[in-house]
Amino acid sequence: MTEIKIESFVLPPIPAKRYFTIGEVGELCGVKPHVLRYWEQEFSQLKPVKRRGNRRYYQHHEVLLIRRIRELLYEQGFTINGARNKLNVNGGPAEVEVREAEPVNLHQIRDELKSILSLLKV
Repeated sequence: MTEIKIESFVLPPIPAKRYFTIGEVGELCGVKPHVLRYWEQEFSQLKPVKRRGNRRYYQHHEVLLIRRIRELLYEQGFTINGARNKLNVNGGPAEVEVREAEPVNLHQIRDELKSILSLLKV
């Protein structure tokens, strides 16, 4: 019996930038640039901005979409058609979990900052 070992691939955090090159997206998503160009043909939701010389620039939401596509294909075992259908059925380019922000207690924050300030003055 052959044992199959699947390593979990931890993706790096996405930096706070407006645009990403294809090389940067490849590193952020664990996918080679030629795969990204292929996925552009297969997934209509994936449309990076093209500038001089047909250079691709991806936005934050597209990086999230690419990560979702990668998860569907590589981790969940979907085919290209299956992943395309899954993205279309779920009503959007990517299933991004949106959490409600917790209410901010300004008084508590101010008190904490005052205590930190008093520690620094000592």
